[in-house]
Amino acid sequence: MADDEEETAEPAVELGAGAPVEGVPIARVASRFTWGIQRSEIVRRDGETAIRTPAGPRRLADVLAHCDVPYFESRREFVETVREQVGDGPVPAGDVGAGSDGADDAHEDIDADDAGADDANAS
Repeated sequence: MADDEEETAEPAVELGAGAPVEGVPIARVASRFTWGIQRSEIVRRDGETAIRTPAGPRRLADVLAHCDVPYFESRREFVETVREQVGDGPVPAGDVGAGSDGADDAHEDIDADDAGADDANAS
């Protein structure tokens, strides 16, 4: 009976028709690997992937080129290292450029866990 109620219930949060957020969350990229892994292997496999950052989408290879960690022991270490490089904060939506503060635009938190999200946009 509870399953029937869940199917007919409206979503808890309505998603607007706002501009899409460019790039993929770092959490999604991190979920693609078995840890520990070498930085060079991450770059080889997913370096061209654009990740979401507060300054707009950036290529993962470009972000990792500026870190000194050759080997990531854990998913957490990888995510923390990337966040140290790109910062932590709201991610601009749609066509907000890297030079804009995006204060009036829709934002998505970089910490958002995308468990159960559609991976159709994943590389």
